[in-house]
Amino acid sequence: EADAGEVRLGATVALGYVDQSRSGLDARNSVYEEIAQGVDFLTVGEREVSMRAYVAAFNLRGTMQEKLVSNLSGGERGRVHLAKTLRRGCNLLLLDEPTNDLDVDTLRSLEEAIGAFAGSAVIVSHDRWFLDRVCDHTLAFDAAGGADFFEGSISDYDAWRARRHDSGEDCATSAAG
Repeated sequence: EADAGEVRLGATVALGYVDQSRSGLDARNSVYEEIAQGVDFLTVGEREVSMRAYVAAFNLRGTMQEKLVSNLSGGERGRVHLAKTLRRGCNLLLLDEPTNDLDVDTLRSLEEAIGAFAGSAVIVSHDRWFLDRVCDHTLAFDAAGGADFFEGSISDYDAWRARRHDSGEDCATSAAG
């Protein structure tokens, strides 16, 4: 929700939002129930996939699918929230601090999923290593409300910003929060 003004999405935009608090999960449901929402099959692209296989693709396999959401770790809750969001189908994904509480294997899976995502992803994160691995454009805001849009990783942006600073040009003062 905007602090001021208004946000208008285009008619073809299907927004998926994964917040860092992983809100919107029902702690009384099992992992499978929370993601499946009563559906046994899901159409992914041109093919139909069993919901159990879809859930397993998020490293939530076997007995993990029967575990109650209330008993999950932060990283597990993150995977459930992401799987639940993506199953709705979106072409614009907003990820708020997606690497919080993730183990190395899940982090790698998230990187691969973002790389394979057919839409656009806007990622808000303080994890510069992660951003360097998944982002090919950087939108950096400064304290005065200005912004730089840069084609390249966060490290590329920082180098560009340093060159601009050295030459006396104005640019956003903070790349990652």
